[in-house]
Amino acid sequence: MSAAIEELIERGRLSATGAMTGLPGWKRRADGLRALVAAYPADIGLHFTLTGQRALSPARGLAHEGRLPEIGPLILRALAGALPRAALRDELRAQLDAFEDAWGAPPDFIDGHQHAHALPGIRAVVIEEMVARYGGRLPWLRNCTEPLAWARRRGLGLRKALVVGTLAAGSAPRAARAGIASNDSFRGLYGFTPDPPYRDVFRASLRGPGTRVLVHCHPGMVDEELRRLDPLLAPRERELAYLRSGACGEDLEAAGVRPARFRETGAAPAGPSLAGG
Repeated sequence: MSAAIEELIERGRLSATGAMTGLPGWKRRADGLRALVAAYPADIGLHFTLTGQRALSPARGLAHEGRLPEIGPLILRALAGALPRAALRDELRAQLDAFEDAWGAPPDFIDGHQHAHALPGIRAVVIEEMVARYGGRLPWLRNCTEPLAWARRRGLGLRKALVVGTLAAGSAPRAARAGIASNDSFRGLYGFTPDPPYRDVFRASLRGPGTRVLVHCHPGMVDEELRRLDPLLAPRERELAYLRSGACGEDLEAAGVRPARFRETGAAPAGPSLAGG
């Protein structure tokens, strides 16, 4: 997956990607990624991971035998207000430490694996730690919501957008009150099925209002490492095939947009940030 994202950054098709710092690949690839973005600028952030992987901290009351929970149980505990705040804070700090140790600088942004960073209870911990740790130069935070009318206008991925947006409701306003910037439109959600074709999903994501648009995508080259880490395989290959293709370039040109770093967004004619995850 990492090689695919690096290729798309070099091609100018991705402008942001998040690192799962609990995985051994982060330390192995950080130096190469730093050299790449020096030549082909992109935002590099923390992909805060609370599901399905090994914890970097003891994560007492959250991890079981060192392994973080799956997304379903995590959501239920978040909605019930039953997540251990100290464990969330400790795990976030451990992952941020691992990011900074390898990168030599703070992340440009924070988002979350399976959007867990925006869940009730978790988002408060994330925002508080961002302010405490980076108050002088705050990273941006992924907002997983957008106005309902915008999502309805696109049509594709509407059901998933409603579910994710409902669970994440309140995250962006809370971040704004803390002085943290966020995208105003979150797009690219779909059911990971071959139909509709990913090209249709992507083209729909380029349409509509918004000045800080984030198009979320999941390109990857399937290898043994990815097979061990993630069941999402065929959709990653379909997305990669499209995003590296001439058709993607044609669609971006036809829409009059280009992938842009977050600080370049906020006013026309800047294009959306395309974040690989």
